[in-house]
Amino acid sequence: MKAHKPTTPGRRGMTNISYNTALTRRKPLKSLTKGFKRGVGRNNAGRITTRHKGGGVKRAYRIIDFKYNKHDIPAKIESVEYDPNRSAFIGVALYADGERRYVVVSGATKVGDTFVVSASDDTKTRLGNRQPIGKMQVGTIVYNVEVKPNGGAKLARSAGNYIEVIGHDQGYTQIKMPSGEVRKVLSTCWATVGEVSNSEHRLVTLGKAGRKRKMGIRPTVRGSAMNSVDHPYGGGEGKAGRGRRRAISKWGKPTGIGQKSRKPKKYSNKLIVNRRKVGKRK
Repeated sequence: MKAHKPTTPGRRGMTNISYNTALTRRKPLKSLTKGFKRGVGRNNAGRITTRHKGGGVKRAYRIIDFKYNKHDIPAKIESVEYDPNRSAFIGVALYADGERRYVVVSGATKVGDTFVVSASDDTKTRLGNRQPIGKMQVGTIVYNVEVKPNGGAKLARSAGNYIEVIGHDQGYTQIKMPSGEVRKVLSTCWATVGEVSNSEHRLVTLGKAGRKRKMGIRPTVRGSAMNSVDHPYGGGEGKAGRGRRRAISKWGKPTGIGQKSRKPKKYSNKLIVNRRKVGKRK
């Protein structure tokens, strides 16, 4: 982490990641980038559907390979780069057939490291390699895990995250999620060995509102500061509490830490062995 001298009030306490020691290339590979329109939280009618989004610095979208459909072809990491669209670092993977693709790299990945995507029994379970999760030993740490076979990586893709393989049973593999939830996925789902890079991301202190605005995040107004017509917590004389036992959103739905918001009949309920812990984190 990099700390700053308190030359201004916003600079005091501000921290950042030491990118110079972690990254090897500044500009992205042009053939693997494209322009895209940011949603800024509005639908096709222009109405706000997600609050507190808008503005932000213009970005080029890096096309990331989450499918990993080049099987049994060795690849070498050519560079480790910053991606403004995600918290993890990415890298250019040069495959033996000459094709280049962006992939999310693990924390220990360095330039020159090699990996292979293979279902062969001869493939070693080593850092960076990708194989069906059912072939991995109990206790293996993985990321970029699929929910459905060949559906592309969906789980554990953000900075510092990882999933632990804790058991195999009747065609399913039990995995422990970053939230503490234990769930099952088919043993034919693919996963990458290791944990996601940039684990220091959670330690960053933004320091000032301007950095938040550049990220495309707009201010959040407290419900208790609104009028009673605008929020269930609003109104009242002076500074009043929310006046109710459970935290709810502007529309009366459960929200906040400790509130169960999962649908009772969700399709994946049968795959969950132990639900994640809810309640105040100490």
